Amino acid sequence: MDRKQCCVKLSVQPSRGPMDEKFIVLVQNALPGSQLTIRALHQCEDGHSWEAFGHYTADTTGTIDVSEDPSIRGTYSGVEQMGLLWSLRPIPGSKPGLRIRKKNLQTPMEVTISVYQGHQTEGFADLVPLSGVVVERWYMAPGVRRIPVTEGGLTATLFLPSGPGPFPGLLDLWGGGAQLVEYRAALLASHGFASMAIDYLTSKFTMETGKMVDNQYFETAYRVLQQHPQVCGSKIAMIGLSFGTSMTLKMAIYSEVIKLSAAVCISGSHVQPVEGSVEEIMGFFQKNAGKTRFNEKNEAIWRDLLLPIPTDPSLKADVGRLQCPLLLVVGEDDQNWPAQESALDEMMARAGNSHLLTVLSYPNAGHLIEPPYTPHARSSTFKTVEIQEKVMCLWGGQTVEHFRAQEDAWKKILVFLRENLSYSLNH
Repeated sequence: MDRKQCCVKLSVQPSRGPMDEKFIVLVQNALPGSQLTIRALHQCEDGHSWEAFGHYTADTTGTIDVSEDPSIRGTYSGVEQMGLLWSLRPIPGSKPGLRIRKKNLQTPMEVTISVYQGHQTEGFADLVPLSGVVVERWYMAPGVRRIPVTEGGLTATLFLPSGPGPFPGLLDLWGGGAQLVEYRAALLASHGFASMAIDYLTSKFTMETGKMVDNQYFETAYRVLQQHPQVCGSKIAMIGLSFGTSMTLKMAIYSEVIKLSAAVCISGSHVQPVEGSVEEIMGFFQKNAGKTRFNEKNEAIWRDLLLPIPTDPSLKADVGRLQCPLLLVVGEDDQNWPAQESALDEMMARAGNSHLLTVLSYPNAGHLIEPPYTPHARSSTFKTVEIQEKVMCLWGGQTVEHFRAQEDAWKKILVFLRENLSYSLNH
């Protein structure tokens, strides 16, 4: 190693910050024109390791600025400021079907960023880095409080922003993979929304009785959020992804209790038995399981289960009755749900409420449109609630386009929520 390379300095600013904030990676004091590899390494809570790397050439001053200089190749190429996060992938030899999902929100996602001599693609464990730094990305901003909720038989977690409030409220619903998924709600609380993540498929009630929750479960969650002393009860929205979209639309349209100021539906459909309970809606999808396709890797493609879109009005949520603004987020390469075919423009135009609809549609984005810089999982293992067996599921999406969709959609979701949940403290 050249003596000059011993003095290479790597810095990341800010080295500690929210998951959806960009950072700047800077290499200094390298040999002018030298070839270097910048690598990110992350060990997931499940013990699996993920990596991303780019190949760079130092400029005439011996500097590389990842936000301005292109990666020649690697897990990403070109000028990609956050490529070291969004292109993270399981290290070679890992078991297939992995996906990064943060469970303990009271600790940060830690990523070690290092710089190596030469353009390296493998064997990093045997190489000595020239320099390295540990970066922390948080879903919970300082002062955000995590409060488990069990009242009314709920299995939920409320994240309250720092400060006295009152804050606009948000009910956060994930999809058919069930469990209590908190990281999106924590990040939304970091942006000023009192966000309640709800487990509605594997709740304590369901685990103890073997019965699925009824539609009143969501109304209970709404009431608990509405009546919280730090929540502005007249400004509440719902956000749902996948099967969570089905429940969001059902509650927004048909509930006599839930009066939403806005709804966000990501990668879902309005196709459902209108009079159905959670169990009946799930059963309706299951009834079409014969339409499952498998690709050459034996990954399950479920998008056909709800196709063709029914003409029977009793099998479609009547979005013409919607009275709150709706933001629809669609990945055009969604292989899990027919999100693109479920665009609601025509139904709402016929009903005269299309002014309430905003559609974000992204070419080559897949099903799992998550907060930005979350690594793209084109496929992963998935355990269905009904069958309790693991399936390798194809979600779809091309990594670069999917990342861009996540970044763009998140910004627009935050703007949409702020616009529709804005209120004054004298309200």
